[in-house]
Amino acid sequence: MISIKLKDGAIKQYENKIMVFEVAKSLGTGLLKGACAAKIDGNLVDLRTTIEKSCTLEILTFDDIEGKKAYWHTTSHVMAQAVARLFPNAKFAIGPAIDNGFYYDFDLDRSINNEDLIKIEEEMKKIIKENLPIEQFRLTYEEALNLMKKNNQKYKIELIEELSKNGENLSFYKQGEFVDLCAGPHLMSTGSIKAFKLLNCTGAYWHGDSSGPMLQRIYGISFPKSELLKNYLEALEEAKKRDHRKLGRELELFDFFEEGQGFPFFLPNGMILRNILEDFWRSEHKKAGYVEIKTPIMLNKDLWLRSGHWEHYKDNMYATEIDGIEHCIKPMNCPGGMLVYGGSLHSYRELPIRAAELGLVHRHELSGALHGLMRARCFTQDDAHIFMTENQIESEILGVMKLIDKFYSTFGFNYTIELSTRPKDSMGTDEQWEEATNKLKKALAVNGKDYKINEGDGAFYGPKIDFHLEDSIGRTWQCGTIQLDFQMPERFELTYVGEDGEKHRPIMIHRVIFGSIERFIGILTEHFAGAFPLWLSPEQVRVLPISEKFHETIKEIENKLKNFGIRASSDLRNEKIGYKIREAQLKKVPYMVVIGDKEVESNTISVRSRKDGNLTQMTLDEFLNMLNEEINKKEIK
Repeated sequence: MISIKLKDGAIKQYENKIMVFEVAKSLGTGLLKGACAAKIDGNLVDLRTTIEKSCTLEILTFDDIEGKKAYWHTTSHVMAQAVARLFPNAKFAIGPAIDNGFYYDFDLDRSINNEDLIKIEEEMKKIIKENLPIEQFRLTYEEALNLMKKNNQKYKIELIEELSKNGENLSFYKQGEFVDLCAGPHLMSTGSIKAFKLLNCTGAYWHGDSSGPMLQRIYGISFPKSELLKNYLEALEEAKKRDHRKLGRELELFDFFEEGQGFPFFLPNGMILRNILEDFWRSEHKKAGYVEIKTPIMLNKDLWLRSGHWEHYKDNMYATEIDGIEHCIKPMNCPGGMLVYGGSLHSYRELPIRAAELGLVHRHELSGALHGLMRARCFTQDDAHIFMTENQIESEILGVMKLIDKFYSTFGFNYTIELSTRPKDSMGTDEQWEEATNKLKKALAVNGKDYKINEGDGAFYGPKIDFHLEDSIGRTWQCGTIQLDFQMPERFELTYVGEDGEKHRPIMIHRVIFGSIERFIGILTEHFAGAFPLWLSPEQVRVLPISEKFHETIKEIENKLKNFGIRASSDLRNEKIGYKIREAQLKKVPYMVVIGDKEVESNTISVRSRKDGNLTQMTLDEFLNMLNEEINKKEIK
């Protein structure tokens, strides 16, 4: 008898071994129809997996992340099969599910165009209509190699040679005439795909190596309902309108140039926004008991060997030689923070020490991965490193959570929390990792907010809590993080003198809130579609005359606004007032002040807001008081 414990705690018993999809079928046809994959004792498996002993079982649907990825991965195979039918000489590389959909990399003898994408979509519809069963089978290394040599698939041969090192048989999936090297999991048949769309085709280097062959990468998305696809494509169009790269240029915030790929240039308006964010950051950190430090941008290789970055991160670091000694531009601020702490003696009475830094870091990102401010090669991390005793861990983590909540609520963001556990590539003992993870779990329990566990995604030196912001069109962005670290203090031999007069090792927290100033500005730009709240807007008020005879009055009003601390400008061009208003609207200016005969005679101003467009008459003093209140409250309208 096999006992299977389900996600809701119910236990089902079966006399003989049984396949996962048969369990789903026994639980209801609705679940079977929606099932994409499963977890047996926490391990991700295919629906075709046979259960031979008692276990826990979770049936995954499209509502689960792993279920979505199985659905998208299956669609990538359908796309690859369509490409194979239309381009018989195509060479196949990889086709994984990603965070939003899937892609597949192909080596073709010509470039894919939009007409080709339409033809591939049509062929995919045929494959889906054929409702081909998807079957898994395994081959030995030699059998797998012979199959791919027979099919003339050089990229698969290379993958097989890499995978053969573990000595296990290799997993393949077959649907109709199409066979692919793949670990899965996959849906039961091609007919399970209900709605899909191919989005675009770009170039991609094999293995991400610019010295290797350039492949063609086709991206796509799929859903179990047509309505979900429709909603996604509408959101995608909205996201294009909000693209921070486009808005950054239009609003003269920031720009990018060929002379420095991945290195953003901040323009005067962007610097105003950036400085406001940094001033807010400094003010809140001072209130929370942080001190600010600044560490060098370049330090020698010995430091990075000591910190572990050279071993775990060197491929992402820029290096140069100074006086015959190899130096690295810092990819992270933490080793510099270690040196600052270790530069003097500390007593337990000083702890916790909360040292914050707006530190410019550089990381070597592949050109194909660059994406404006969201993925750049240099950015300013709003780091802080907290040095503390073991019994201060919980209170310090809770303090950081409170500060993060204050920041995100100020900008109107909802957020979700994840606990990321030990990765395969890590430092430290099992005991240290278990203790650090349990400390974070305890603090999360006290904090009281729901969280998910993200297995294996911690930093190489410790587990972490990640904060994912949700923007105004439902996208999520990982920004804040709290990382508990037992390793760095050990490596840098950091100490404090305890109550007993002996030296002890401090525990350390790494944390960021914005994540990086640049990326946070990119997120804010898209979240507000460039229409920043008044307190953040580079230009807060624009004063507009009906005609030239009011220019003197306009300048007086502009100066009064500036003297009050308002970022104001005037538009004195010889243009019609309607044109000037449209220009101000396009530049997302929160308020426009319009002056004509009526306003001069009544000693008032007409105020037009960006949001509703209505003109409201009031005195200048009333307007200044209104602005002051909205700025002080950091209102989001």
